[in-house]
Amino acid sequence: MPLYDFNCLDCNQRFDIHLSYSEYGKKKVACPLCGSKNVKRRVPRVRVKKSDESRLESLADPSALAGLEDDPKSLGRMMRKMGNEMGEELPPEFDDVVDRLEAGQSPEEIESALPDLGGDAGGGLDDI
Repeated sequence: MPLYDFNCLDCNQRFDIHLSYSEYGKKKVACPLCGSKNVKRRVPRVRVKKSDESRLESLADPSALAGLEDDPKSLGRMMRKMGNEMGEELPPEFDDVVDRLEAGQSPEEIESALPDLGGDAGGGLDDI
């Protein structure tokens, strides 16, 4: 049975209700908090499935990358988004670096605080 999302226009409560296809539009819906029938259905966001290639292409848009070197918080948000879009398990160091960037720490400060970042590969933030 489908789940429908509603808002009560009297008490502003948001609630979900299960209705069969035959009930939808026929059965009166009431707010579970105040009992009002003055409700409006909320339309959920639409999600579009993209291929891995198109998701990564959209992240590599040069206009989205402009100015990131001067803004650690934006760089951290972009890196977190890229990590989520990749759909792969990333090392714990990735989350640590992203958390630090989102807190406003510069890449240079992070590299000095985490000197063995990148392990034996001799890498740094550029390798994450």
